[in-house]
Amino acid sequence: MYKQILVPVDLNENGFSDRAIETAIWHAKQSNAQLHLLTVLPGIHMPMVASYFPKDAAEVMRKDVEKQLNQFAEQQIGDQVAYKVHIAEGKAYKTILKYADKLAADLIIMPSHKRSKLDKAVLGSVASKVVQASPVNVLVIKPQG
Repeated sequence: MYKQILVPVDLNENGFSDRAIETAIWHAKQSNAQLHLLTVLPGIHMPMVASYFPKDAAEVMRKDVEKQLNQFAEQQIGDQVAYKVHIAEGKAYKTILKYADKLAADLIIMPSHKRSKLDKAVLGSVASKVVQASPVNVLVIKPQG
C-alpha cells in the first residue's frame, strides 16, 4: 500500500503531533512503510532576517531542533517502525510538499490546528494548503474536542 509516509511535526506545541504519529505508526505497520518526520524551521537565512541574528544562530537552532525531533521520535516511535528525521527551512507548506516529492512519499499524515474561521481566512492553514497542492494522499488528523 504505502512505502514512504511523511509526517510534519510541530515541536512548538506539546502533544500537537502525537495523534498524527500514532496514526502514521499504524499505517506504517500495515504496509511495512518507513516514516519520515519533518520539522520545518522559519526562513532564518533570508537576508533581512539573518542580519538580526549572530552568524552561527541558524546552525545552533537547527542542531537544537534536530535533537528535540530525535527525542520526540524515540519517545513516540522507538523501534515500532523504521523512521528517519528531517529538518528543513522555509515556508511550511511549500517545504512539506518539496520533501514529499524528494522522499517519494506516497502518503502525508499531518495534524491540523483547531482554528476559528477568522484565523483561517487571515492566516490560512498549512494543512489546507498541503491538501490542495499535494499530488499524493494527505490524511489530516483533527484535534480532539
